Amino acid sequence: MNYTEEYRSKMVSPEEAVKIVKSGDWIDYGFGHSKPIALDNALAARKNELKDINIRHVLSISPQACIEADPEGEVFALNAWYFSAYDRKLHDRRQAFYIPMVFGNQALYYQKSIHDQVDVAMFRVTKMNKDGFFNLHCACASGRATIEAAKKVVVEVNEKLPWAMGGAGEVVHISEIDYIVEAESEVEVLPVASPSETDKKIAEYIVPLISNGACIQLGIGGLPNFIGSMLAESDIKDLGCHSEMLADAFYHLSEAGKLTNSKKCVEKGKSAFTFAAGSQFLYDWLDHNPSLVTYPASYINNPWIISQNPNTISINACLEIDLFGQISSESSGTRHISGTGGQLDFATGAYMSEGGISFICCNSSYKDKDGSLKSRIVPTLPPGSIVTVPRSHAHCIVTEYGIADLAGRSTWQRTEALINIAHPNLRDELIKDAEKMNIWRKNNK
Repeated sequence: MNYTEEYRSKMVSPEEAVKIVKSGDWIDYGFGHSKPIALDNALAARKNELKDINIRHVLSISPQACIEADPEGEVFALNAWYFSAYDRKLHDRRQAFYIPMVFGNQALYYQKSIHDQVDVAMFRVTKMNKDGFFNLHCACASGRATIEAAKKVVVEVNEKLPWAMGGAGEVVHISEIDYIVEAESEVEVLPVASPSETDKKIAEYIVPLISNGACIQLGIGGLPNFIGSMLAESDIKDLGCHSEMLADAFYHLSEAGKLTNSKKCVEKGKSAFTFAAGSQFLYDWLDHNPSLVTYPASYINNPWIISQNPNTISINACLEIDLFGQISSESSGTRHISGTGGQLDFATGAYMSEGGISFICCNSSYKDKDGSLKSRIVPTLPPGSIVTVPRSHAHCIVTEYGIADLAGRSTWQRTEALINIAHPNLRDELIKDAEKMNIWRKNNK
């Protein structure tokens, strides 16, 4: 079937397309790279015509035109499922708000709880193929669930986006679309932060525990990427990838011949992911690559699916952990930093995996604005801090001073293990706090 005529009949300018939006609407931009650029700018230009517009998005990797056009927040508000550094700045200006979620459940929110609150979905997509399909490229995530819930769907076609080969949920058909806009824009890159000396020490504890044939998940941040790069330079072989994020490190592992996916049980022979973010070479590698397969987060982040791959190694970072083993990875007190994302999904799934390990990493300490040394391992989390991984799901915590395995340990055992990987200059004070909280045994060394 030839879809050329249908394509032409639905193609409009960005300015025409955004006329579909009315006051009080909820607009969904999907995940990361799926956020439209031309449509966002055109909608921003309607600021004086509209009232009470809410935009939902996950991980802004380019400026939000609507929000920037309305610094007082009189018309537009951003509601984010996960914060980038940019979203954090908007939050500090009271222009962005967080939506709590577990990434693996995001599709369920659209299907069960907010299915009547998606007025318009606006997604940036690849060009259409001969069968009438557009691809969700780097941003499969929960795109299908969003589109299926939306009353109206508008796509912004950008030929620069890579086509991700998919297992499910990676395409949208022209028959599902109300308007098509053509607008070329750059595919945003996410520079990888250079590892600190502390990062290198943490990595040195983790890498020796990763065996041949392990299946790797890498979270967002410089440390997980650095560990992946270390593995690429190691003697390890036959690694697999089952990760919510396809990061630069997986490309390096592939180039080094380490990423064969031959020992996996789920998507054997293929690297499985739900979104991609990194350098341009990552997107070039992704484009029409049959060794890579994208799925919705509801599949990739399902702990039962994760656990089916033996020797799953999950590597994520946190902000603080208290002596009970509660892990805070998304807020500093009441200030929101990032989000739950898939950390809880993978911490659970990796531990369930035969031979699997969940590593959650953090610096042992930091210096406050006065230059005083403060611990990242604290007696109790500060008021307002969000627990990302509950103590019942905590496994291996890593700092530059070692690894604390918390799983199955009592409160005093956890306390001892965590204090042993705290900064040496801060351990005595932590012991005093533990004694006050009755979680320190008298015969502890």
